[in-house]
Amino acid sequence: MDRSGLARNKRKHSANTTLDRPAKQLKPEAASFPNGDDKLQNGALYEVDSDEDDARLLPLAATADTPEWQATIEKVVKSVVSIHFCQTASFDTDPAISSEATGFVVDAERGYILTNRHVVCAGPFWGYCVFDNHEECDVYPCYVDCVHDFGILRFDPKAIKYMPVAALKLRPDLARVGAEIRVVGNDAGEKLSILSGVISRLDRNAPEYGEGYSDFNTNYIQAAAAASGGSSGSPVVNLDGYAVALQAGGRADGAATDYFLPLDRPLRALDCIRRGEPVSRGTVQCQWIIKPFDECRRLGLTPEWEAAIRKGFPQETGMLVAEIVLPQGPAHTKIEEGDVLVKVNGELLTKFVRLDDILDSSVDKTVTMLVQRGGEDIEVELNVGDLHKITPDRFVTVAGGAFHDLSYQQARLYAIAVKGVFVCEAAGSFRFENTESGWLIESIDQKKTPDLDTFIEVMKGIPDRARVVVTYKHLRDLHTLNTSIIYVDRHWTSKMRMAVRNNQTGKWDFSDIADPLPAVAPVPRKADFIKLDSVGHPAAADLIRSFVRISCTMPVKLDGFPRARKIGYGLVIDAAKGLVIISRAVIPYDLCDISITVADSIIVDGKVVFMHPLQNYAIIQYDPTLVQAPVQSAKLSTETIKQGAKTIFLGFNQNLRVVVAKTTVTDITTVAIPANGAAPRYRAINLDAITVDTSLSGQCGSGVLVGEDGTVQALWLNYLGERTAHTNKDIEYHLGLATPTLLPIINQVQQGVVPKLRMLNVETNTVQMSQVRIMGVAEKWIQMVAETNSSRHQLFMVRKIDCAPPSGHDSQSLQEGDIILTLNGKLITRVSELDIMYDHEYLDALVVRNGQEMSLKVPTVPTEDLETDRAVIFCGAVLHRPHHAVRQQISKLHSEVYVSARTRGSPSYQYGLAPTNFITAVNGHPTPDLTAFLAAVNTIPDNTYFRLKAVTFDNVPWVATMKKNEHYFPTMEFLKDPAESCGWKRIGYEDGARQNGVVASLTAETMDEGAGHDEDGGDVEG
Repeated sequence: MDRSGLARNKRKHSANTTLDRPAKQLKPEAASFPNGDDKLQNGALYEVDSDEDDARLLPLAATADTPEWQATIEKVVKSVVSIHFCQTASFDTDPAISSEATGFVVDAERGYILTNRHVVCAGPFWGYCVFDNHEECDVYPCYVDCVHDFGILRFDPKAIKYMPVAALKLRPDLARVGAEIRVVGNDAGEKLSILSGVISRLDRNAPEYGEGYSDFNTNYIQAAAAASGGSSGSPVVNLDGYAVALQAGGRADGAATDYFLPLDRPLRALDCIRRGEPVSRGTVQCQWIIKPFDECRRLGLTPEWEAAIRKGFPQETGMLVAEIVLPQGPAHTKIEEGDVLVKVNGELLTKFVRLDDILDSSVDKTVTMLVQRGGEDIEVELNVGDLHKITPDRFVTVAGGAFHDLSYQQARLYAIAVKGVFVCEAAGSFRFENTESGWLIESIDQKKTPDLDTFIEVMKGIPDRARVVVTYKHLRDLHTLNTSIIYVDRHWTSKMRMAVRNNQTGKWDFSDIADPLPAVAPVPRKADFIKLDSVGHPAAADLIRSFVRISCTMPVKLDGFPRARKIGYGLVIDAAKGLVIISRAVIPYDLCDISITVADSIIVDGKVVFMHPLQNYAIIQYDPTLVQAPVQSAKLSTETIKQGAKTIFLGFNQNLRVVVAKTTVTDITTVAIPANGAAPRYRAINLDAITVDTSLSGQCGSGVLVGEDGTVQALWLNYLGERTAHTNKDIEYHLGLATPTLLPIINQVQQGVVPKLRMLNVETNTVQMSQVRIMGVAEKWIQMVAETNSSRHQLFMVRKIDCAPPSGHDSQSLQEGDIILTLNGKLITRVSELDIMYDHEYLDALVVRNGQEMSLKVPTVPTEDLETDRAVIFCGAVLHRPHHAVRQQISKLHSEVYVSARTRGSPSYQYGLAPTNFITAVNGHPTPDLTAFLAAVNTIPDNTYFRLKAVTFDNVPWVATMKKNEHYFPTMEFLKDPAESCGWKRIGYEDGARQNGVVASLTAETMDEGAGHDEDGGDVEG
């Protein structure tokens, strides 16, 4: 759900809303990538709860900078840094991102930088800062506040050699209404920007930024400065050069309004860190907001107490009122929403700063609060809890998902108890019906999971490849309990790993906490198929026994494929051997898990046997001894169906329901599925596509055309097409493929032979006689075409040639624009007649080129190496040899190291290594293939810069510098190996040496395969 104002959480909203937070400046290449919801994120426009008096600005304006201001700015900029960082994994309210922001030095001797919490990140952080003189050094988090929008980074002052490091002094007491200020920072991604403004309010409630992170239980300072993305963490300085506030957010609806965090609490935290003391944080799990006296009176504030408050605090115009009291927290049943806070520990209190002081110094102690409720004095004694204990500092990854205890942030946002297991990365086995974040796990395998420790113990007892029941709720809809059955993957990422924040090092420490239990051996099971009694075509109805449902899950995104999971129906072509034919839009490559459901009852594993390089189908196999059901082998027609023929359409719609209709073949035409320019992926070419006269055909991605006798005349397949530029959605085509073209391949597979095809590396299109005559084809050939193919007077022209091998094209090869007359002496007028290429190393071709007939001995190319059989994951980038679709769309291969996808929050995102790039050299060493690439990068020490020479898909060379990060993004390699149970061997690398086992968690859902990323949804065909 987006954050445009339509999706409302449970909190009370102001009547006036605005779009907000120019929080972080996202990397340009990352600006379109999704977070968990594939919607807006930090650095983009946010819904913000507007304080009703936002427009109440002082009629003051900052004038042109005076010499005094210029001198102040010259001094201040020495302390301001540009922060470039990644949150390497989704955690709590934040997605994995690569971004930029600002900070400023607050302790030059110890090396402390103050910035925002939403910059330091709640989860794993990796980054560096750049000083005014463009010196760079690594930064590490040493404190992240549980609630307020500030964090402190640590750097090594000795690393800055060419300028004195100066610190800004924090003076929260100097923030005053009417004070002229400057915001000095990395505004809109610029290295340095100075924005002027005037403080207009000191008592604004903390802005609400929708469903992500929001500060609360503090006042904010409001000013007119119009800062934008990347300015988060900028110092707000006065004329004397003191930092009086911290830039945190602002309106993005055209109003020049910015919100600054007061520095009282950051100054306290900094002092604690300097002294080597823990930063204690107390809470009673109640959110307070500032309400003016007139509202407080309506809530029951008595005149006596109002008079006392006004006398004690003459400048105050409001008091603190309870907004949300969390269930089961210390304040539950004692404080109620609408209570007006009068005293704490006998002290009159109207400010958040003083309330924080008392709570932070009373952790694990009690405080006494006096509130007014409907005109009555209510005094309560409350236990003060430790805020750090309800702020997660660890997460566990298992079966592709990531989990931690529900945070105080999330609980406060939805007014629920701080308990439960939160899914911070809904991926892998735990990718539910959509990709939204915000799930709470209620139970797994019929066992309750109230907290993370219980969840871990339950998951330890679930074997690999098990299917278990999971119940879960969404934070936005806790009324609804969802139930799903998940397939537990403990083989692609086998280790269950715990990550724990280490405030000393600034990193998250990973440890393996459980190896997987081996998969339980499957047992044979019985089932019966449904009967289509209402269908008036008995033979067609009986064909239901030849269909099985297929689910394919991919742990890594290869070959430009945009999905992590697809579901469709396959046709059983040999029940005795368990052979099934299925669209390649469902099974794009064989680095995957295949589950086959028979008769909606029996689930068995499958494996890929054969993948056709051109015609969009794959043949998979299951163990038929495990299936005790009347599965029927489909009878495939040997006769090609004709245009105008009557037929029966049987398909499965988007709801996976079978539909049947009598129809007519409207057209059979030669097509090539359009190429996807942003990220080349498998597409079908050189095939005759069948269309039929029923609207059901457009709703069904799987099915058949069947005759009255039950013979299958054509497969109905889903074809993955291009991605539209204006909607970023993938187009899918639903077309028929006549069965006679399948039979030679199927016959070989049935005999246990894996077909080894050869092909012409060309894409063709049809040309009509009026065109070929102009292009130089002799009249005798035109007459022969008319005699040979009475229904289609056409020839084939070479439209595109696949890119040449390193040795170049053979002199006898076809060229673009050639019109093919004959192959091995046979006139070619139907696309199916091109199938002669599959069995010949050379073809005797007669073509017309530039108006002249030419005889050629055309070489064919083997298809075995068209499928990806090796992949390397390096710094978050997925690299493999350019797959067939790349070769179809490019004229020259720059190297065999092709960037297929990249992980969000990784160095590849941070430094701009985008999908479709080719890597040609590392540190000056050529990398023509993956072996040379691995040899080069394995010599690079961790946390060290190196040079990458790359070429874009459009042949533009460029050079990038990238820093290696093995802690969060270790190098891994996938090698196809039939001896492995998964069909692939996984190799990890540590310090350049090969290691047994897998050392990192991978999920395809966190990978983007192209610039125009479509959210990873749409599992079901159609």
